[in-house]
Amino acid sequence: MPEITVKYEDKVIERIVTEKKRISIGRGNENDIVLENRGVSRKHAMIEFNDKAAVLIDNESLNGTFVNSRKVSEEVLRDQDVITIGKYSLVYNTETTNEGGEAANFDGTMVLNTKQQKKLLENDRTERQIVEKYGGSVLLGMENADFAEHRLDREVSTIGKAKFVHIRAKGFWLSGIQAKIVQEDQIFSLVNLGKSGKVKVNGDVTSQCVLKNGDLITVGKTTFKFVEGKN
Repeated sequence: MPEITVKYEDKVIERIVTEKKRISIGRGNENDIVLENRGVSRKHAMIEFNDKAAVLIDNESLNGTFVNSRKVSEEVLRDQDVITIGKYSLVYNTETTNEGGEAANFDGTMVLNTKQQKKLLENDRTERQIVEKYGGSVLLGMENADFAEHRLDREVSTIGKAKFVHIRAKGFWLSGIQAKIVQEDQIFSLVNLGKSGKVKVNGDVTSQCVLKNGDLITVGKTTFKFVEGKN
């Protein structure tokens, strides 16, 4: 059963498990998930569930709804997607993991002018420009990379120290081909092929994982950012 974990400034404040076909999110007390902050619209967004998927829909909110740092109007949710609404983060899990505050009385929605909101909007604009430029998903070189931007236009892109790989990475004890990025049905997966512990996503060691927009991939001492090819 799907579960939504609500966080405020990285602190878990609520876990929601529901059998409803639709749940509403907003500042008003009539919502299923109440986010008490003036940066949140009274009826901000909703999630609709069916047998195959969960779909997040933004209700033309003032400050917008973001999934994995990408501003969306409608988005099919995947496991571990992070929804950002105002100062809240909602982590969507396809299955229950088995792990509230006092109400505030606000009459209107306030336009958010925080550093976090500005950063989200600027990041969204920049990533959309990159996607439009390359027409698909891209790796950004963040640290110790040989490039600033690399289009992921192959079914399989190899990463490692060898001269023949598609994406070069630096670091001691890396394998010639340390990892690969596999594209299938517009889904990108990162797979470790070499020595264990040398491939990380967002700081966590991984052997295989599905990539999401904004993920930071570290191979050895080289770090890339994954920008998903959605507009």
